Amino acid sequence: MKWLEIIELRSDNRNIKLLEQQLNNLSKDLKKNTEQMAIEVYSRVAVDSDFSIHLLHNSEKADINGSSLGLLLVSNLKEFGLVNHKVWIEKYHE
Repeated sequence: MKWLEIIELRSDNRNIKLLEQQLNNLSKDLKKNTEQMAIEVYSRVAVDSDFSIHLLHNSEKADINGSSLGLLLVSNLKEFGLVNHKVWIEKYHE
């Protein structure tokens, strides 16, 4: 089953360079060390302090509350601003 966690961060612009560095490092580490999950990090076009982190999972079951990594990210990102966390499952696929 494919499922997706979307973590949105509206940063308060403090420590934005530190935040960007941490997100970049996380992305690189995950891409090297896991095959069951992928990560994509986006920044908003008009507001460069807004981020959307997508954790793409391929596992037998989706966790309604999010993965342990997703929950850890949410907890850690709260120091940078407002965080929104949602879990989605793939509905249709070919």
